[in-house]
Amino acid sequence: MDSYPNELLSALVERIGLGIIVLDANTRIQHWNAFVAQRCGKNLDQAKGQLFVNIFPEADTSRFERMVELARDKSTHVYSHWLEMPALVELPVSTAEHGLLALQSTLFFPFETPDGSIHYGLVMYETSTLAQSSEQLELALNALGGKQVEQDQLLRKLEAANSQLLQSEKMAAIGQLAAGVAHEINNPIGYVFSNLKTLDGYVHDLLKIIDAVDGATSLDDVRQLKRSLEYDYIRGDVEALISESGDGIDRVKQIISALKDFSHIEEEEFRLADLHRGLDSTLNVVSNELKYKAEVVKEYGALPEVDCISSQINQVAMNLLVNAAHAIEKFGRITLRTACDGDWIWIEVEDTGKGIEPKLLNRIFEPFFTTKPVGKGTGLGLALSYSIVQKHHGRIEVHSEVGKGSRFRVWLPVHQPSALVQADGQAI
Repeated sequence: MDSYPNELLSALVERIGLGIIVLDANTRIQHWNAFVAQRCGKNLDQAKGQLFVNIFPEADTSRFERMVELARDKSTHVYSHWLEMPALVELPVSTAEHGLLALQSTLFFPFETPDGSIHYGLVMYETSTLAQSSEQLELALNALGGKQVEQDQLLRKLEAANSQLLQSEKMAAIGQLAAGVAHEINNPIGYVFSNLKTLDGYVHDLLKIIDAVDGATSLDDVRQLKRSLEYDYIRGDVEALISESGDGIDRVKQIISALKDFSHIEEEEFRLADLHRGLDSTLNVVSNELKYKAEVVKEYGALPEVDCISSQINQVAMNLLVNAAHAIEKFGRITLRTACDGDWIWIEVEDTGKGIEPKLLNRIFEPFFTTKPVGKGTGLGLALSYSIVQKHHGRIEVHSEVGKGSRFRVWLPVHQPSALVQADGQAI
């Protein structure tokens, strides 16, 4: 009775529509089934104990050596497909429609016999049915390829539309801030201009004193002119005017530099960036929006350089800061925080504004949805911020309490994830 299962298995191996060859640890042939015998035209008794590549010389290739190496050293099942490369062993099948075919896919694997010795199994299977329908398959693949091209074109159009929308919102946001930026620039320019007019009068008086030296009959006349023109006051005030004007010009330079750092409209590539510098630039740009509504508190942690499109992250920060200012009805506080947590960093904007009702929280990232009065917002700021963060493989967390304020936290990976996909097993 113990031999009955073995007899069943032997009967299955001999009748199954697969080619099966058993090799020993040195790839010498031990057995093959009727499928192989019928198609290779070789005598099994004569082949037993012979090297596999001696009986099937077409298999004497580096490819077969690699299969044996993977199976032996890594105990790996190694697959090959006839569509990808020629058949390992020629087991031709004659068909009325296609003539002589030699289309085998293979599976090569190690196994251990009851006595503990290592053997290899080589399983070969025909794909003549697939080959006979290859024309239909090719037509189907061509049709799918056409659909894929259409989808790729559509995706490119959507990407272009999204990019245009992003830039439109960016320009709209900068347009809304233009008056504030103009005010920020106008203040230092105003007092620099006023100082220049004062300096012009001082220079005129000083020139009068200098010219008087040549025509004066005595030093007393010069001293009298200096006293009448308030020379001592002019001397002290000139230094103050020059210092103040220098500060004003520096302020203008800071605003222009912040605008340049903030914008970078043409930038579309990921690169390592100092986010704190970007956040400071953004704060400079939106200063006029914030200073009349809130005290801004910076709580920066230690951040590494982050792989990102910095101008887009600046826009996210700007949207969150401006929204925070709009949420504050009188005067409050906006806290800008950063920190690093392992392979992630986060940027947080917290306000003491009116908060968001729970029923609206799940809609705040919808395009064109806004709780602001007409003319105050486009409804695109948070939607595009969400899109930017998704593009950076990050996420946005929101916590809000009505009457207490809101907290938006943006998580970003320090390095963008690799597109490489690790496959299980080995393929040849």
